[in-house]
Amino acid sequence: MKIREGTIINQGQQDEMEVWGYRPCLWKVILVGVGAVCSGGLLLLLLYWVPEWGVKATCTPTSLKEASRLLLRTTDDFRQWFRAKVHVIWAPGKTPFDSLDPMSTAQLRDGDEHPSLKENYEKFTQRESFKVRSFNHHSIQYFWNEGTHNFEPYKGLEDTNASCADIHSNHSSGLTKTLQDYRALFFGKNEIDVKVPPLLEIFMKEVMNPFYIIQIGSFILWTYQGYYDYAFLILTMAIVLIATSLYTIRKNYKRLRDMVMEHSMVQVSVWRGNTDIEQIMSTDLVPGDVINIPANGMIMACDAALMCGTCTVSESMLTGESVPVTKSSVPSSERIYDTEEDKQHTLFCGTHVIQSRADKQVKAVVVRTGFNTVKGQLVRGILYPKPTDFKLHRDAKHFTMVMGVVAVIDFIYVIVIDVINKVSIEAIITDSLNLVAVCIPPMLPVTLTVGLVNAQRRMKKTGIFCISPQRINISGLLNLVCFDKTGTLTEDSLHLWGIQRAEVGTFSPPETEVATESLTKTSFVAGMATCHSLISIKDKLCGDPIDLNVFSATGWILEEPREEQTALYDVHISTIVRHPQQWGEFGIVRQLPFSSALQRMSVVVRQLGQKHFDIYLKGAPETVVNLCKPHTVPQSFTDTLETYTRQGFRVIALAHHQLESKLSWQEVQNLSREQLETNMDFLGLIVMQNKIKEQTAGVLLDLRQANIRTLMVTGDNMSTAISVARDCGMVQAHEDIIIADAVPPNEENPASITWRYSDNHVVNNNQTAEVSFAGDGLKDKEKEPGYHFAVSGQAFAVIKQHFPELSQKFLLRATVFARMTPDLKTQLVEVLQNIDYMVGMCGDGANDCGALKKAHSGISLSELEASVASPFTSSIPNISCVTTLIREGRAALITSFSLFKFVALFSIIQFCSVNLLISIPSWFGNLQFVFIDYGICLFLPFTMSLNPAWKKLVRRTPPSSLITAQMLFSLLSQVFNVALFQFGAFFLVRQQSWYHTLNPKVCNESSVSEHSPNTTEEDLDEFNSKIFEGTTLFYVSVFQYLTVAIVFCKGKPFRRPSYENRPFVLSCFVLSAFFLIIMLFPFPAVDYQLMISCIPYEWRITILIMAVGHVVVSVTLEILIHDNLWRIVKAKLSAKRTTTTPPADTEQTVSACSCVSAFLSWINCRKNRPPKSKYKRLALDLQEQADWPPAPSTITYASMTQPLFSVPF
Repeated sequence: MKIREGTIINQGQQDEMEVWGYRPCLWKVILVGVGAVCSGGLLLLLLYWVPEWGVKATCTPTSLKEASRLLLRTTDDFRQWFRAKVHVIWAPGKTPFDSLDPMSTAQLRDGDEHPSLKENYEKFTQRESFKVRSFNHHSIQYFWNEGTHNFEPYKGLEDTNASCADIHSNHSSGLTKTLQDYRALFFGKNEIDVKVPPLLEIFMKEVMNPFYIIQIGSFILWTYQGYYDYAFLILTMAIVLIATSLYTIRKNYKRLRDMVMEHSMVQVSVWRGNTDIEQIMSTDLVPGDVINIPANGMIMACDAALMCGTCTVSESMLTGESVPVTKSSVPSSERIYDTEEDKQHTLFCGTHVIQSRADKQVKAVVVRTGFNTVKGQLVRGILYPKPTDFKLHRDAKHFTMVMGVVAVIDFIYVIVIDVINKVSIEAIITDSLNLVAVCIPPMLPVTLTVGLVNAQRRMKKTGIFCISPQRINISGLLNLVCFDKTGTLTEDSLHLWGIQRAEVGTFSPPETEVATESLTKTSFVAGMATCHSLISIKDKLCGDPIDLNVFSATGWILEEPREEQTALYDVHISTIVRHPQQWGEFGIVRQLPFSSALQRMSVVVRQLGQKHFDIYLKGAPETVVNLCKPHTVPQSFTDTLETYTRQGFRVIALAHHQLESKLSWQEVQNLSREQLETNMDFLGLIVMQNKIKEQTAGVLLDLRQANIRTLMVTGDNMSTAISVARDCGMVQAHEDIIIADAVPPNEENPASITWRYSDNHVVNNNQTAEVSFAGDGLKDKEKEPGYHFAVSGQAFAVIKQHFPELSQKFLLRATVFARMTPDLKTQLVEVLQNIDYMVGMCGDGANDCGALKKAHSGISLSELEASVASPFTSSIPNISCVTTLIREGRAALITSFSLFKFVALFSIIQFCSVNLLISIPSWFGNLQFVFIDYGICLFLPFTMSLNPAWKKLVRRTPPSSLITAQMLFSLLSQVFNVALFQFGAFFLVRQQSWYHTLNPKVCNESSVSEHSPNTTEEDLDEFNSKIFEGTTLFYVSVFQYLTVAIVFCKGKPFRRPSYENRPFVLSCFVLSAFFLIIMLFPFPAVDYQLMISCIPYEWRITILIMAVGHVVVSVTLEILIHDNLWRIVKAKLSAKRTTTTPPADTEQTVSACSCVSAFLSWINCRKNRPPKSKYKRLALDLQEQADWPPAPSTITYASMTQPLFSVPF
C-alpha cells in the first residue's frame, strides 16, 4: 500500500519528522474489536507493536487541521513510527507572544493573583477565546500554526527573532502577572519533568514485549500438555527477568530524576516592571520573565540571557569542564540573538552561578524553559535515545525472521507427519505450536545485552562511565580516533617559558623573568595581570589554567573591590589587580570572555589615578595581529612565531589600546566588541611550554600498531600542533607534512589551495605512495604512505565547501587540524563518517561537546562520574581510556557474536532433535527439556560472557555483521555438522539388534517397575521402542550444546582465553561430568525421572564416540578452517586487490589450499568486488593517481581538477 506524502515538521533539524492526520472511524473500531475477540487479543498486540497499523486500522485520513490523531515518522534512516493525540485548549491569543487587549487584560487581572495553570485555563475559557490545537511528542509541545498550516514547537524568546538591542529595550522590565499566566498556557511549567512510571505501567510495557509474549505462550502450551516442571521454570525465569527489568528501569528513572530535579525547584526573584520585585517559584517562569541574579550566585532553572552585569559560572554538568567561565551581558547590537552564538552571554539551565557582579542589579531575561533548555534537550536525548544503526541487531532480527519462516514450513511438515501417523487433532495442534516455540530462540534478546552489561561493569572499575550502553559495541569497530590537544594529549596547565616584547615595531630579546621592577611598570605586564577571566572564591583563585599560570608569573594580587576602593575609581569595577609593592593597580571595568570562534578575549580596565580607560586583548597571534596597527607589528613576526611553534611552544599574543578620555563608563559598557577590539598596539608574545602527557606516546603507538588512525583536532597554532604531533608519535620522523593553505574565492580568482611542505622539505614531483586503510592488514612499513596533511580550520572550511571531491581523498591522510572551532570539529567528524569511517572522539568536554556527541563513540576526560557531554566519561585524566574503551568494545562485540551463534545453534540443535522425534512420533520428556533449556541454555550463555577483554589492541578488527561469508560459513558448517551427527545417531540406533528387543535385566526395567508397578510388559516394550531414539538424541544433543558453547567462546585476540574464565570452565566441567556419569553409570531413579530408556552399555560407548567425533569436527571447522584458512584466503584476496602477487609468507600455504580458497572466495564474492567502505575505495583509487600527493609549491584551483601552475616560495 502506497503511503501518501506527509507534511514535514522540524524541517532541517535532527528531529525532523513527517506527520499525517487521522480521525477515528467507528466501523473500523468495531471491526478491530471483533478481530481482537476472535484472535484472543493477538490482533491488539500486533497493532500495539506496529503503531502505524494501529492508527490506520481504527482511523481514516484527514487534513492536519481537522485531525484528532496524528501519525509521525522520522525522516532518518530508522524511519521510526509514533502516534500522538491532538489536544484543544482555549486562549485569549493564538501564539504565546500575542499582546492581550485591555479588556482581556482587565478581566484576567480580576482573578486570583497566584492562580495555577489549571485555574488560568478555566479563567481564560470564561470568555470568547481562540481555539489552540496542540500535541505532545517526546516532551515537546507542538502547536497548530494557521499561517504555515503546520504544527510547530514554541522554543522560547528566540521565536520572536529579537535582536540583542531588542532584549535590552523591549524585554528589560519583565512581564506582568497576566502575561506570565497567559504564556504558561503555551510553555507549561518550567520543569524538566522526568516522571518515574508506576510499576504497573512498566510491568505492562515489559509484558507486551514480544520476548515475554513468547514466554507466556510457551508457559500456557507446556502447562496444557502436562509439562508442569518445565512450564513452572519458564514462568519463574520470565518473572525474574521482568522483576530485574522493573528494578533497573525504575532505578535509572529515579537516578535521572534526582540528577535533574536537584535544585531545579527554587525560589527566584522576578521583576514586575522596572521597580517591583516578586518572589515566585522557578517552575512558574516563562520566556520573557526577567530574573534577578543574587550576588552569591544560584542554580539556574532556565536558560537566560544576561542583560546587565557579569557572572562566574560552573558549567560542569553540561560540559564536564570543571573550570568556571565568565559570562558577560548581551551587547546592544542589531544582530539577532541566538543561544548558541551568544553562549558567552547566556546562563544555561543546570549550571551553577558562583557569583555575580554589577553596578546595581544583575538581571537576566528568561529565554527558554523546561525541555526547551539546553539541559532539557540533553535529558530528552537520554529519555528518548535514537536507535543505534548496528548491523548485529539488524542481523539478529533477520535471523529471527528466517527462523520464523522455517517455523511456518515446519508447522506444515508436522501437520503432514502427524496426519500420516494418525495422530489426534489435539496432538497435531500442540506438536505444531511446540515446533514454533522451539524455532524462535526466546533467549536471543537477553544474550545480545549481557555482554554489554559485563563490559560496562568492567569499564566502571577502570574509571570509565557510560550513559549509552549501546555505544559499547560500536566502540569495538572504531578505526579512527580524533584527539583534542590541550588537556588531552598534553597537560592541562601550561607553564610560562618566557615573553618577547615588541617595542617600536621590533622584537626585544626573550625574557624569562617577568616579576622584575623594570618590567612590572610596562603595559605588557599590565596586560598579563589584567587580561584574564580569573575570580577569587573564598580567597582562592579560580579559572582557566593558562590564565592562572600567566597571572601567577607576574606576582600581582587579585582581590574583590571594597566600597572605599571602588570610590577611588569613580566607576563600578568588578575586580582589582595590584602589585604587592604598590607599583601599579588596575580596576577591571568590563570583561569580554574568550570566544573559541573569535580565538581571543579582552578586558577594559582603568588604572588607579587615570581618567581614561584601557583595553587589553590576548589571543591567537594570527588573530591579534589582524586587529593591530601594522606599524606596531614587527616585520619578523611570522619568523619568530614559526620558531617558537616549531618547538612545540604555545604562543599567545598581547595587544593594548588606550580609549578616548571622553568615554564614560556607561558608553564603554554599550560599545560592541568590534568597536572596542580595533586599532590595537601590538605588545608582544607570551610563550607557554605545553608538555605532552606521559601516557600519550604509548597510547598513540598502540593505536597505530592496531591500524587505527589518529587525528589531532585543536584550536592551537598550526606549527605548535605539527610539533606536538611529531613529538607524540602521531606523525613519524621520516614522514612529510604537507600544509594545505586554502583561501575562499574572490572577484578575480576562484577558491584555491596552496600546497607547501613543512620544514621546507621537497620531494620529487612524480613521487607516489600507497595509501593504507584501517583493517586492510598491511603491515610492511614500505607500504605505508610517507606523508600527512595539515590544515587550519579556515582552510578546512574552504576545502569542504569548494573542493567536495578533493576533500574526501584529502581526508584520507589529513592528520593535523589546527585553529578548529567547536562547530568545525563537529563538521569534521560528520565528514569523516560520510566516507564510512567509524569515528571516535576524545576531548576535555569544554569545546568538544558537539564532536563528542556526533562521533560514534565520544569520551570526555572529566573528573565527574557522569556527564551528559558525551556517551562516555573517563575519570582517568589521559588518553589511555581510549584503548580501554576499544578493547572492551571489541570484547563485548565478540561476546555478542559468540552468544548469538550459540543461541542460534541451540535452537537448531533442538529443532533437529524434535523434528526427528516427531517423525516416530515421540517427544522429549519433561525434565529433559528442563535440563536442556535451564541447565544448559541458562548457565552457559551468562558464563560465556564473562571473558575479560584482551590485554592489548591487535591489528585485526572484529566482524561487524552476521551476514558475511565468514560468519555464515561458521554458522552453516556447524549446522551441517550438528544435523549430520543427529541424523546418523537417529538412524544408526534403529539398526541395532536390540532395538525391538526387551531385556528384563538391563538398567531401567527395575526402576520403571518400581515407580510404575502397574506397567505391563506390552507397555514397557512400547515405551522402550519409542524412546530409544529419544534417549540417543538426548545424549547426543546435550554434548552438542556443550561442544558449540566451548567452540564459540572465543578468546584471543579480542578476549582473554576461555580457560581463564573460571565460571565458564566450572559450568562446562560440571555439566559434562554430570551427563557422562548418568550416561556411563546410570542411576535408576535419575533415568526414570529423565525418561531415559534402557540401552546397552556398548551403545552408550558408541554415543560417547559420536560425541567425541562431533567435538573433533566442530573444532576443525571453527578453528582450523574458519579462523586460520579463511584469514589466509582473505589475505590472498586483499593481495590481489593491491598487487598481482601474493605475500611471500603466505604464497606456499595459499597454493596448497588453492581449491579450498577458490571455493571460499566464490562464496565470499569478493574476488573482483571493490571494498564496501568508501574510504577504502578512495584509497585504492589514489594508488593509480601519479599526481597525488600534490607536489610542493603548487596551487589547485576549485575550477580545475589538476594544479594550474607552480609558484616557488
